Amino acid sequence: MNDMLKNILLWLVIAAVLLTVFNNFNTTSEANRISYSEFVKEVHDGRIAKVVVDGYTISGSRTSGDTFETVRPAAADPKIMDDLLSNNVVVEGRMPEQQSIWTQLLVASFPILLILAIFMFFMRQMQGGGGGKGGPMSFGKSKARLLPEDQIKTTFADVAGCDEAKEDTEELVDFLREPSKFQRLGGKIPRGILMAGPPGTGKTLLAKAIAGEAKVPFFTISGSDFVEMFVGVGASRVRDMFEQAKKHAPCIIFIDEIDAVGRNRGSGMGGGNDEREQTLNQLLVEMDGFEGNEGIIVIAATNRPDVLDPALLRPGRFDRQVTVGLPDIRGREQILKVHLRKVPCDDDVQPKNIARGTPGFSGADLANLVNESALFAARSNRRLVNMELLELAKDKILMGAERKSMVMKEEEKRNTAYHEAGHAIVGYLMPEHDPVYKVTIIPRGRALGVTMYLPEEDKYSLSKRGIESQICSLYGGRIAEEMIHGFDGVSTGASNDIERATSLARNMVTKWGLSEELGAYAYEEDDSSGGYIGGGTGSKANYFSQETGKKLDAEVKSIISSCYKRSTDILEENRSKLDVMAEALMQYETIDAKQIKEIMDGKTPSAPEGWGDSNGGSGDGVAAEVNDETVGASKPEGDSPDSNEDLGGEPNKG
Repeated sequence: MNDMLKNILLWLVIAAVLLTVFNNFNTTSEANRISYSEFVKEVHDGRIAKVVVDGYTISGSRTSGDTFETVRPAAADPKIMDDLLSNNVVVEGRMPEQQSIWTQLLVASFPILLILAIFMFFMRQMQGGGGGKGGPMSFGKSKARLLPEDQIKTTFADVAGCDEAKEDTEELVDFLREPSKFQRLGGKIPRGILMAGPPGTGKTLLAKAIAGEAKVPFFTISGSDFVEMFVGVGASRVRDMFEQAKKHAPCIIFIDEIDAVGRNRGSGMGGGNDEREQTLNQLLVEMDGFEGNEGIIVIAATNRPDVLDPALLRPGRFDRQVTVGLPDIRGREQILKVHLRKVPCDDDVQPKNIARGTPGFSGADLANLVNESALFAARSNRRLVNMELLELAKDKILMGAERKSMVMKEEEKRNTAYHEAGHAIVGYLMPEHDPVYKVTIIPRGRALGVTMYLPEEDKYSLSKRGIESQICSLYGGRIAEEMIHGFDGVSTGASNDIERATSLARNMVTKWGLSEELGAYAYEEDDSSGGYIGGGTGSKANYFSQETGKKLDAEVKSIISSCYKRSTDILEENRSKLDVMAEALMQYETIDAKQIKEIMDGKTPSAPEGWGDSNGGSGDGVAAEVNDETVGASKPEGDSPDSNEDLGGEPNKG
């Protein structure tokens, strides 16, 4: 029953009570009331059989059986009694009704009680009903949501891809189930556990699984729910939350995004910052103060452990920090299996292959991939999710949705084909470069074409040779355009490639110490730690003089020039293969690793599987010769017309 229906029923009950009360106050029937003169006339005519005298009111019945009622005048009528008796009318009297003092008080106070009841009803509505949580009159009440143990169905079987984090938290479950096992040896369970890691890695899910395994109540709240515009509200909510937790101990309190309230103190001045610091101070006291909170375990999650106050991280509060990182290939496979259990799958589905092609994906990303494949299956009226649909979903997430409505000119399409072919050939031949997985000139997202590389295994660092190989492949597209059209015909399609290549070269010199001439020094670093949020603020802290800065620029330029020349030499040596690959892209629009290997082996590329059926083509190979015609117009600046999608992550910073 929703709140609106409850309100309607309540108002109907109030209306019924009011009608009943007012009807009791006025029970006279207008149809049976007669005037006193008519009553006297009927008495003289002998039509009255019985009367009941009650003060000024005279009621009774006629000889015909009808009832009546009248009111006598204030002036006494001495003859009326003689007339009644002479006409054989039965006369009865009624004692005045004596109301008790309680009845009189109830009748007198009923309007006031009714007004008070209506006032209380509206106050409860303002406070959100049901306990007043969230209303303007309950600022100091905790907003923590309680999930009883029988409502939490999540277990460790539903959590995959973070085996180390599960091992760190399993002893919590043992303690909550059997605390005497630890207490008899003098051991104390951690008061709190801080889960840190990138978004979407399963921190909240892991906390819920702990509560589900331990079968204890689970309080959940966000860090931002503590702070309001009124001073003292946050601290009051913290106190109320721990008071509720004590009543349900042993239990778990889960605070999501604790950095909203737990940031380092002293980082601001006045205003809301003071209120936030008061809230943090109260949280510190509740977690480890004079009054113990036995049986209450606080689990918090954050993407920014670097900004938390040191007092919050010390032993006795958050004793243990658990890193829930991005899953490796085995973890991704396990996560995919968990999510694929929820959708009907074909026999050809191979989670391991999908896991291999999704490096850097979090658990949330993989769940989204499975969901996208299910949506593809529903749109195409299929009953099962197969490998083809999973690959389509992966391509959509990695490269963006296909822009089928976009119409490209033939010369612009050919220019894109040469650009992507240049990326693919250089990437294919460079050492320590990820294998080329797929090349397409179908517009996706903001890109007119995409070259995808598929790592053979997860990489946690890159060598100098591997970084130089990435720079070479990034310049492959621009060099291919320059070879076909000359310098004047080069388009703006390589703007993103140039930016990424320059960033890699500069990081080699200023951060990673990969310059022989300038040595292993950190000349430049981000102004603030990016934590787990994928990048700093963009501002830099420089540790070099103006003269050293010139040397750094010269070294960066030298690395780029060397890689540019190396890519040029590779494409000139493989000019015929560049033409064949570009022509294959013009005909098929997308080629995969099989066709790329055939081209690089000097063979005629075969048609993609099912291409002739879906496109009406003959399925024959592509001619090895291509017309060296001038290809068209440059693309406008800022359109991001090309994106060389290198899936390998940036090398670790040390």
